[in-house]
Amino acid sequence: MSSPQAATARSGAGFLDSFFKISQRGSTLSREVRGGLVTFFTMAYIVVLNPLIIGTVKDGTGQFVGGGTDPAASIAKIAVATALVAGVVTILMGLVANFPLALATGLGLNAFVAFSIATKMTWADAMGLVVIEGIIILILVLTGFRKAVFEAVPLQLKIGISVGIGLFIAFIGVVDAGFVRRPVAPAGPPVELGVAGNLRGWPVLVFVFGLLLIITLYARKVKGAILIGILAATVLAIVVEAIGGIGARTADNPGGWGLTVPKLPDDWFVRPNLDTIGEFNLFGSFEQVGVISALLLIFTLMLADFFDTMGTMTAIGAEAKLLDADGNPPNAQRILIVDSVAAAAGGAASVSSNTSYIESASGVGEGARTGLASVVTGICFLISMVVAPLVTLVPYEAATPALVVVGFLMMAQVKGIDFDDLEVAIPAFLTIILMPFTYSISAGIGAGFVSYAVLKVVRGKARQVHPLMWVVAALFVVYFAIGPLSDWLT
Repeated sequence: MSSPQAATARSGAGFLDSFFKISQRGSTLSREVRGGLVTFFTMAYIVVLNPLIIGTVKDGTGQFVGGGTDPAASIAKIAVATALVAGVVTILMGLVANFPLALATGLGLNAFVAFSIATKMTWADAMGLVVIEGIIILILVLTGFRKAVFEAVPLQLKIGISVGIGLFIAFIGVVDAGFVRRPVAPAGPPVELGVAGNLRGWPVLVFVFGLLLIITLYARKVKGAILIGILAATVLAIVVEAIGGIGARTADNPGGWGLTVPKLPDDWFVRPNLDTIGEFNLFGSFEQVGVISALLLIFTLMLADFFDTMGTMTAIGAEAKLLDADGNPPNAQRILIVDSVAAAAGGAASVSSNTSYIESASGVGEGARTGLASVVTGICFLISMVVAPLVTLVPYEAATPALVVVGFLMMAQVKGIDFDDLEVAIPAFLTIILMPFTYSISAGIGAGFVSYAVLKVVRGKARQVHPLMWVVAALFVVYFAIGPLSDWLT
């Protein structure tokens, strides 16, 4: 006879399987857990990086986030709040939308908030703008507009978005690892191999080791290939740092570690400080910079957030083979609602807009197909609020091999684009190349949408363009011209 504990375990597993539809989507409990862990380790860097962006910039009054003139105190508070919001909204994505998508503070968006908004007003005013942006997007979701726009996009353009994101995350991987870098010489090419065309430093070799290991394990169909690769590369990184004392990458130490130095911390636990929660002023920005300037800033934030998520959920759904015949993921409306709430939540916690992370594809590459993976990722973020090693032990060089491998998997979808049909091939091509070239998902999507509309017009097929595509194309024209338009209006 089976023990009561075994029966309880089976009952719990059955509930999870039923609630998250694990078997129905062709997955297993272990694959979901592995996928959630991989996604966390691949994007945990944001808990370290976001404070370095948000917490080191003074606002228009000379204050750091949370008040005061001590950047160290600000950085500590933001790290905790970043992990808290990411954990809560990622768990919400798993429970509400049942989709393997993790969320955290959006890179690019946080820099825009820090350098282009907060310097003109107080941090509370700047975060108030982020909250407003999230509320507006939520309204657009609840009215059905955001989902309608998504469904109006032609299928082959959606494929182009997925392929472009695959190339983009692979590029992020090699750049963050230091395998590809910006040359020191200003007259050189925009990027090059390593330093002056040569790979330099043990950290890059850790990246190469991790990449080759994941490729080898994946080719041999080993379960957990990506997770094993990340963990093995992390162990190697810790050993290398302990022996060599390499230190962080700087101008004088180009062979150092990219973001975090992989070493055992002195303190394994930290006491979370949540002082930044609720530190926002909803309408203070309108008084500081005027109504027109504030509206233009909201528009810029909103458009980037709006379409980054659309591209990300398409790419994740395609990689997980969850898209329907029209290229739409399951529970799209719920996904968009959670993402919109996350944008506002990030502003309310003073950590900038939270958005869907394309690094979620690494978990999907490990086998994740349901929201259980997101719940696992979210729990890891919450644990990282108090357990320091979770975000300090894994360096860029150990995590980014996963992005390169998943980039390859996503690139395979390119065969779904009809390159003989110029009306979709050229827009898809522009979408694919401009995502990595501009380091922006939104810029790639915008170029694809605008060129699609233009090609339909010049070939006399304007009536084939969905009305919402015309609206979006026009909005992207404004988005691309936001600089001179802002100068003209203000």
